[in-house]
Amino acid sequence: MAVSRVRGLMLALCSGVSIVQASSASAQSAGGTAAPAPGATDSATGAQLPAVVVAEPKAKAATKKVKTVRRAKTPSSRANEPSPPGQETSVAGAQSAESPLVFQNNAFNAARNEIFTQIGTNQYSFGEDALRALPQGTETPVSKALLQAPGVSQDSAASGQLHVRNDHANVQYRLNGILLPDGVSGFSDVLETSFISNLSLVTGALPAEYGLHTTGLVDITTRSGAQEPGGTIGFYGGSRGTFTPSLEYGGSTGAVDYFFTGRYLMNDEGIENPTSSRDAIHDHTDQEKGFGYVSALLDDSTRLSWISGVSVQNFQIPNTPGLPTDTAFARQGGLPNYFNSALLNENQFEQNYYDVIALQKKVENGDYQIAYFSRYSDLHFKPDDTGDLFFNGIASDVQRRSLLNGVQADGSYRLNAYNTLRAGFTVSAEQTKAISNSSVVADDGSVENGLFDETSKLGWLIGVYAQDEIRLTDKLTLNAGLRFDQMYEYVDANQWSPRVSLEYRPFKGTMLHAGYARYFTPPPQVAAGPTNIALFDGTSAASSCPAAGCGLVQPERSHYFDAGITQTIFPGLEVGVDAYYKLARDLLDDGQFGAALVLDAFNYEKAVNKGIEITTKYNWGNFSAYGNVAIGQQKGKNIISNQFLIGPDDLAFIANHYIFTDHSQTITASAGFSYLWDGTRLSIDMIYGSGLRTDTDEVPNGASVPAYTQVNLGLSHEFANLFGRPTTVRFDVVNLFDEVYTIRDGEGIGVFAPQYGPRRGYFVGVSQKF
Repeated sequence: MAVSRVRGLMLALCSGVSIVQASSASAQSAGGTAAPAPGATDSATGAQLPAVVVAEPKAKAATKKVKTVRRAKTPSSRANEPSPPGQETSVAGAQSAESPLVFQNNAFNAARNEIFTQIGTNQYSFGEDALRALPQGTETPVSKALLQAPGVSQDSAASGQLHVRNDHANVQYRLNGILLPDGVSGFSDVLETSFISNLSLVTGALPAEYGLHTTGLVDITTRSGAQEPGGTIGFYGGSRGTFTPSLEYGGSTGAVDYFFTGRYLMNDEGIENPTSSRDAIHDHTDQEKGFGYVSALLDDSTRLSWISGVSVQNFQIPNTPGLPTDTAFARQGGLPNYFNSALLNENQFEQNYYDVIALQKKVENGDYQIAYFSRYSDLHFKPDDTGDLFFNGIASDVQRRSLLNGVQADGSYRLNAYNTLRAGFTVSAEQTKAISNSSVVADDGSVENGLFDETSKLGWLIGVYAQDEIRLTDKLTLNAGLRFDQMYEYVDANQWSPRVSLEYRPFKGTMLHAGYARYFTPPPQVAAGPTNIALFDGTSAASSCPAAGCGLVQPERSHYFDAGITQTIFPGLEVGVDAYYKLARDLLDDGQFGAALVLDAFNYEKAVNKGIEITTKYNWGNFSAYGNVAIGQQKGKNIISNQFLIGPDDLAFIANHYIFTDHSQTITASAGFSYLWDGTRLSIDMIYGSGLRTDTDEVPNGASVPAYTQVNLGLSHEFANLFGRPTTVRFDVVNLFDEVYTIRDGEGIGVFAPQYGPRRGYFVGVSQKF
């Protein structure tokens, strides 16, 4: 079935390619845009990089011609910062910018940049060339690429894959400035690296226009077919049965710009191995992903864009051999006296679909964008009906669904050379449903089937903001705003949130920033619904609430302080230091509390999160290097919602003591370098973690798993004209030194099973442009 699905996906993409290629050829024969010269590599990459933008802080007062310079989506006042590591200027990219359609699209991109500001924040960006320079290149999942950014720590797929500044799942994703709403909790990478032109992680005291998830903003600019006309077909594979065919195609016809990608992935390590062995047991995955972007210029001041994506994934849940069975389980109906845990057959299916339609308008002294967004997400866990009873005392068929639709509007207006006003709103409605159908062991040893529980909810989120960016002097910029958020979900709540930040550039190469933000973070609705715990009374799945009852999951409220400095030591070398402090009430956390790989939410009444990050970047010609280290911790006290998920002893201890949250890691580091010589690129990167939390005999989350370092290597070469167009071959090694390390050991609040990092793997790939 998976093969037929991917065949259908590839045929659909090929059909689309044939149609648009024919129309593109027709347009070109009539005098349309010409394709880049053969042999041009990484077309248009360099032109989108921050390094090529040379502008004074208030670029919005500049001429229209300056605004058309293609760059990553950053505020004009930060446009003259050095580029992140691994990003190199592409002459071919600059040549492609001569296209009239590219020129116009760049003007719209620059105008969109004026709508959103990131004054007073930290930004760490990966341009398209930097993503290609990673070991594994664009085969690298987005979550793995982000591990190279400062303060991003690795976690298991079941626990969210990554954490920014030791927070859990408090990251928002935006495509071309438009919010991509949450889906059902799962472990799939919905987004695909191959369609990204620029990837930025923004942290700190965010301006008022950014609400909801605020620990980190993953800001993505999509690739353009007009900028990179033509297609690429690729094959990639290697260790543990990995095989990945991919196809991408882009171009333009008239005033229409389009870009499409499709990818199929199969391997035998879909999620982390629960043992230290080289090959996991029962861990196959089949995944299909597609992405499309189309934009049309309606007139000189109006652009209409459409973004669409799909991700369909099947996972086997890996097994741990040799687990002890429940000897108290009375085998009913002729069940065997023993069950081999290596033969468990648990599976999970996930599908995600998202669409965005955006209308952007340039007006005199202002710009605005109105967007409609939609996302459907579905997760279905199928247990081993017999085996799960033996090992867990419960076998639950779990399904979670979410359908969300919303509208987002943002605008900016330049009052004068010193003041830019910004305002906007977001309204979304989400229908969620959580269904479980369980079999359990009764206290008398019999099996009870058909314990059915279902919750559904139509929830609303509403946010509105206004802010003013004031250029106090030519070196000092103030951004101040106010945001209001209202939620109508399982609980109703709201908050006014002031935001203020300063950015100071005393002289060339030095930038200081400081900011304060009040944050309001609603829980994921599908993970915050109530559970009918009385349904399981008198069974192996029985749980209890405190005498006062189990509370409903609340929105998190926090005060956030951030300050930092970046300094260019000499051309090409930049260093930075940033410190943050977060004081939270009703801190949100998630955990896996059963065999189903879904997350359930709960709150700590009080929490503190603090840390410091140090970054370095160096670029010299075709060589680039970087290094990041972060030191931090997050602690919480007194769990006040969904208490039935936590054991009574742990609950009593946490009520009177601050403990580390399970995802808190004291030291997180990353580093890497890339060198390009005559078409051959060598790249190495690494991640280091001091270890996530685990239990001690006395204290929940009182210790950490052992520290680890994982090093990856990539080697690629581009043949400029092997088959008439560029051909790239690559060889990659993941976990070069085959370090055996634990991400999770199965202990800790909300940790269900062990997970290990990947063992050494060898991968090869070839891609051909056409």
